[in-house]
Amino acid sequence: MGNFTVEEEKLLKKIDPAKIPSHIAIIMDGNGRWARQRNLSRINGHRKATETVRNVVMACRELNVDALTLYTFSIENWKRPKSEVKALMSLLKRFLLEELEEMEQNNIRLKAMGHIHLLPKDVRVILDDVIYKTCNNDAMVLNLALSYGSRMEIIDAAKKMAQEYKNGKIRLEDIGEEEFEQYLYTSDLPPLDLMIRTSGELRISNFLLWQMAYAEIWFTPVLWPDFQKKHLYEAILDYQKRERRFGLTADQIQKRQKSVSG
Repeated sequence: MGNFTVEEEKLLKKIDPAKIPSHIAIIMDGNGRWARQRNLSRINGHRKATETVRNVVMACRELNVDALTLYTFSIENWKRPKSEVKALMSLLKRFLLEELEEMEQNNIRLKAMGHIHLLPKDVRVILDDVIYKTCNNDAMVLNLALSYGSRMEIIDAAKKMAQEYKNGKIRLEDIGEEEFEQYLYTSDLPPLDLMIRTSGELRISNFLLWQMAYAEIWFTPVLWPDFQKKHLYEAILDYQKRERRFGLTADQIQKRQKSVSG
């Protein structure tokens, strides 16, 4: 695993290993601004961002996070200049090829969600190959949201459920939240515990709208290319200080905790 700075070691010691969020999602924002501040092209910002991805993935693995979902390429990103989209696809291919060995060594399974069929064929071939080669890894899931939009995901789920109803496989009275969740892209992942957004923006940007219903949200002004292990640790420490009530009162939570411990 990786090396730690003195500051990171101090933060790491404060983290309670028994309260690690099972599923973390990150909106990786600020690549363009990072590049602009340095008079570089946007693609340089994206290239630097892949280094951050690598470090954060390994940091989550070291902490025994079960699943990490990264907002890698939104359905709206197809509207960006063709040259930038082409460069992003090239970086994605390179990342997948270079990180396969690392994922194998660290028992990480790759998953992708979204309208994957819209990706260029050469990217899909490599993506499918890495997914296949890591399919038996079970220490952590790295879930890439590619050509993804949360509203689209919910519509897709509704269509699948409607088709099953039409085919007589489900009844209206059997449909509830838990049943609906089985049709979402994340049906095989743990519930979302913590969502992080970088760059100072205070919005969700059509990401995991259903899944984040009771997730804790942590915003930081740090641009994604500058995001380090210490920032992840800070987010987790803040998460561990919060009281997650899921609609209950503080007294109800305390009574439940006492009954469990007793």
